[in-house]
Amino acid sequence: MDFSKLIGQTHLVNHLKTSANHGRIPHAQLFVGPEGCGALAIAIAYARHILCGEDDEACKLKLDGLSHPDLHFAFPVATNDKVKRHAVSNLFLDDWRSFVKEQPYGNLFDWYKLLGVENKQGQIGVDEALDVVKKLALKSYEGGYKIMIIWMAEKMNNAAANKLLKLIEEPPEKTVFLLVTENEDQIINTIRSRCQVLHFPALAEQDIVTELTSNFDINQTEAIKIAHQADGNYNKAIDLFNKDSEDLQFEEWFITWVRAAFRAKGNKTAINDLLTWSETISKTGRETQKQFLNYCLNFFRQALLYNYTATDLVYLETQTQNFSLAKFAPFVHGNNILAIKDELNDAIYHIERNGNAKIILTDLSIKLTRLLHRK
Repeated sequence: MDFSKLIGQTHLVNHLKTSANHGRIPHAQLFVGPEGCGALAIAIAYARHILCGEDDEACKLKLDGLSHPDLHFAFPVATNDKVKRHAVSNLFLDDWRSFVKEQPYGNLFDWYKLLGVENKQGQIGVDEALDVVKKLALKSYEGGYKIMIIWMAEKMNNAAANKLLKLIEEPPEKTVFLLVTENEDQIINTIRSRCQVLHFPALAEQDIVTELTSNFDINQTEAIKIAHQADGNYNKAIDLFNKDSEDLQFEEWFITWVRAAFRAKGNKTAINDLLTWSETISKTGRETQKQFLNYCLNFFRQALLYNYTATDLVYLETQTQNFSLAKFAPFVHGNNILAIKDELNDAIYHIERNGNAKIILTDLSIKLTRLLHRK
């Protein structure tokens, strides 16, 4: 990944390039940005610039193949059909190279789908931390920097974080940690306080439009529509272009859910519909459930913005016939939105901790029934 191939983020990319050229390279950096903003792609391009400079073409070829001996990766993994125990990043490097080359702006769910572990919750565990310590204890293969990129660093469990704490604070000479995260708050403070933090914003709509029209057979009008719906997320823009977005399935589940919840007040048949819905969603993987509940959070936010006439900020366009955001929006307002948000976040929290999904979703559905009827 070369700086010239990145989408947008020009100011921050120039900052990284300039600081590296002047030898100002912090030993631990935390790249924070929402999904699809390109934080991982930027981290790889930055590593390429540090290791190869401007002129080392042989080095650049190794970097472009993600096979440079002084560039290391750690990322969330889980056991699958090929790896039955002690899952660590090294065992998935071929999959990782394919993922980064094909989906440099991809998200964690895309990565789990590639590994075939959508029904599990990946993590960066203590076995991974031990691997990182071993790798960085070795001398640099080419005599320069060693770089460790930890993608989705918020998936580090406490045992792994504590194992890496001393190394991140005082790494060997010319060793650089680049931690990439979408959720800064989920990284333990002792790790975060030892890193220089760089925040990446969502991509500008025009940058997404330019990228879409340059790389795909798409007209300007359609590209603008997709870029608006993508809300700064290039990964989502690609999914929308390919009509491969999980959002289409999520929308169907969401609309079925809120319609049943709205009818359920004093209606036994609708209560049964909610129970059936909860059972259906509970049969999907936990990562899918979390993705869906986050989608629900966003849908409710969009409805609230529409209700309060902040239509310039509304990018959601529903595909379901006989459902209108304009008609749904009045049921989401200042008296229930905070409670809805809290209930959804609680459900995500309990699903992450392996609670019984059917019970969690049934409880959430009953609460939503009350909240949607709140005046």
